[in-house]
Amino acid sequence: MKKRKTSFGLWIFALTMIVSLMGCASSATQMSEKNPDEAIQIVTTIAQIGEPMEVIGGDRVKVTSLMGPGVDPHLYKATQGDITKLQNADIILYSGLHLEGNMGDIFSKLKETKHIFALGESIDEGRLLKGDEGAIDPHIWFDLDLWKDALDNATEELKDFSPDDADYFEQNKQEYFKKIEELKAETIEKMSGVPEEQRVLVTAHDAFGYFGRMFDIEVVGLQGLSTEDEVGLSDIQDTVDLLIEKQVPAVFVESSINQNSIKAVIEGASEKGLDVTLGGELYSDAMGQAGTEEGTYLGMYHHNVTTIYNGLTRSGQK
Repeated sequence: MKKRKTSFGLWIFALTMIVSLMGCASSATQMSEKNPDEAIQIVTTIAQIGEPMEVIGGDRVKVTSLMGPGVDPHLYKATQGDITKLQNADIILYSGLHLEGNMGDIFSKLKETKHIFALGESIDEGRLLKGDEGAIDPHIWFDLDLWKDALDNATEELKDFSPDDADYFEQNKQEYFKKIEELKAETIEKMSGVPEEQRVLVTAHDAFGYFGRMFDIEVVGLQGLSTEDEVGLSDIQDTVDLLIEKQVPAVFVESSINQNSIKAVIEGASEKGLDVTLGGELYSDAMGQAGTEEGTYLGMYHHNVTTIYNGLTRSGQK
């Protein structure tokens, strides 16, 4: 019996040592650089949020955007796969202001259990544009100053979630914001080169209001703030009349919007003797393919500025 007690005692001692060593190993792992599998899981709706947050979050985050190139967020309906991604996320970031109109109920339910934040709704309403019927324009990423503030607010949410990484996030944000300021200066210079009487931007739907306000350009969208709005013959005719009055040389299609209404405007102008060209494709509610310049927020914005300038001045210069 005595020998059995001794064996049992040694077994307890060995088990205690194993648990202790496991604890030390766990502590060492926590103190070392984060394992990629432990990155903060961020799920966003649109890439205009996702790509900048990927830059700001760096290697401390893993970002998944639900809506890819060519996807219209106004009409988007979440799949079961999307809901699973949202449920598995650490942080959910979306635009709000009714941009993702069909996902409102999902966000309301997730707020009960998830860390969720609407960038657009973090901006003071007095700084936001409204449509003819009082609806708020959700396309705030086209105002570089507003979008900086929105991303700043999202970064604070990220800091709150992971305080240990706050300085890292802040440094990345400041470096990214310098690039936004450079883009702003470049855009001001570029748009000032468009003759004042031709600073009219005609697109398929009213997504460029903030861009127009920021750079003093009249914006005409055949559809309203949402792509759910209908385009009538009177909308097309009024747009044709405006083009003729101001001798606007080009109109533009959008990557996520049907082109038929814009083609009808070009045909209508042609019938009245005005040579209006298709100035090119702009990115409005969706960005380009991942891995391309247009697949980044800064690159998408730069592409739009260059395309608008070339179309309205009929210039081939880049």
